[in-house]
Amino acid sequence: MAQTEDHLHPSETQRIEAFSDGVFAIAITLLIIEIGVPHVSGNGGLASALGDLWPSYGAYVLSFVMIGIYWANHHSFFRLFAGTDHYFLMLNVLFLMAIAFLPFPTAVLGEYLDDSSQRDVAVRLYALDLLLPAFGWLVVWLYGNARGLMDERLAPDYLRFLTLQYLLSNALYASALLVSFFNAWVALTIVVGLTLLYLLPPRRPRFVQ
Repeated sequence: MAQTEDHLHPSETQRIEAFSDGVFAIAITLLIIEIGVPHVSGNGGLASALGDLWPSYGAYVLSFVMIGIYWANHHSFFRLFAGTDHYFLMLNVLFLMAIAFLPFPTAVLGEYLDDSSQRDVAVRLYALDLLLPAFGWLVVWLYGNARGLMDERLAPDYLRFLTLQYLLSNALYASALLVSFFNAWVALTIVVGLTLLYLLPPRRPRFVQ
């Protein structure tokens, strides 16, 4: 009989998930703190000043959803591992470092998205920071595979599928970064498209019969 996800070994990674959840929670909270209260001056009203913050709102929503997707997938991702080691833990810490850094480029994007002279640099920084956690995720996955930390009951074709998926994800984020040197809006479109795509639930694990 085929086994289900409930038969995996969450106890082996509980401390990793608990620590990671804390980092995700802090990072996602810092996003809104980066949106400052507008100061009304001259003839401009508060409503107008609040409306001028639309780039910050957009960057906030995009990054909030992205971190939320990583948090949701992180849970199911770590249930695929039956064991850990020191280097595996450190690689996860590096992944979390990229997540924790995201509020900063989000604030920069919100501040300069509407500034045609600075927009390109802001988008490049943001695209780079979205590539970093994707790369960190891939490294954690590849290391876990190489060290035999995966649940041995997982089907080989399922493992290959995830490897290809994570490689493709990195390629797409890298393409967004590359495109940002030529057209910031197209790069942002790629990023938004990837975010919408990753809202779909991950494929359920397949096991050797």
